[in-house]
Amino acid sequence: MNKALYLNALRALEASARHQSFSAAAQELNVTPAAVGQLVRNLEDSIGTPLFYRKTSGKSRLIPTKIVELALPNIKAGLDKLALGLEQLQEGSNSGVLTVTVSPAFAAKWLLPRIDRFQNLQSDIDVRLDTSTKSVDFALQEVDIGVRYGSGTWAGLMSEKLMEEEMYPVCSPQLLQGKNPLDLTQETLIHDRSMDGYIGFASWDDWLKQAGLTEENLTKIDTSRGMQINNSAAVLQAVINGHGIALARSVMADDDIAAGRLVRLFPEVTFISPLAYYVVYQPKSVNMIKIKAFRDWLFEEVSSSSDFYI
Repeated sequence: MNKALYLNALRALEASARHQSFSAAAQELNVTPAAVGQLVRNLEDSIGTPLFYRKTSGKSRLIPTKIVELALPNIKAGLDKLALGLEQLQEGSNSGVLTVTVSPAFAAKWLLPRIDRFQNLQSDIDVRLDTSTKSVDFALQEVDIGVRYGSGTWAGLMSEKLMEEEMYPVCSPQLLQGKNPLDLTQETLIHDRSMDGYIGFASWDDWLKQAGLTEENLTKIDTSRGMQINNSAAVLQAVINGHGIALARSVMADDDIAAGRLVRLFPEVTFISPLAYYVVYQPKSVNMIKIKAFRDWLFEEVSSSSDFYI
């Protein structure tokens, strides 16, 4: 019998002796009574002696032999030590490096301005940011947790909706001086191409239809023209620098609006993006302490600061 089977057999033996029942031991160990019985029989064959007196009637039908009663304290102590060791490993997983994958724009505009609050709460965790425009392989690249923007389904990953967002036009405060930026026919439109090819990502055409502009006005606005940028943070920087008007994502733009670097136009128009932000991680990691700590912090951060928390 190999070491792994010995360990399982000893767990089955200890539980069976304590409950005086294969069925009760099986319920505790979350296996079948037949599996517990087989483990005990394999152990008996291995050491060459019976471990239980089996009765066909009475309340206690499984009575430990004398040798089992003598060995049980050491077996139980050993299993308790193993459980303590596992607990220490789990506690230890709360420290060290936490690898987080996010897009460059989300890192720049949302996560990095707030990450100090997480570090102050969890000073023993060192965050390593993987900022990529492409979806990474969590297992291959040893990523712990991430925030992704999309419809909520990614192969091999659990996902939880973190927040939704609005889409709205923004301009720089300087653009308001001496001009009428509400006349979109007179301004350069800046296009966010960071999610090109992703079904559901809102465009200027989508927002204009939601705004309910007349057909006459729609024909005057040429959405095929303008500056095109494949990074949402760079889109906002172009607007701040006065290069035109962009259709902004609220999660990216809210801090700049609050700081006065950007001005929201058409506040009476509400357009919620069909896509949202999701916290993603591997199913096997759901109970890791450091991952749970970061996941919980993300939801607390969003809940305390956003109207679009779900």
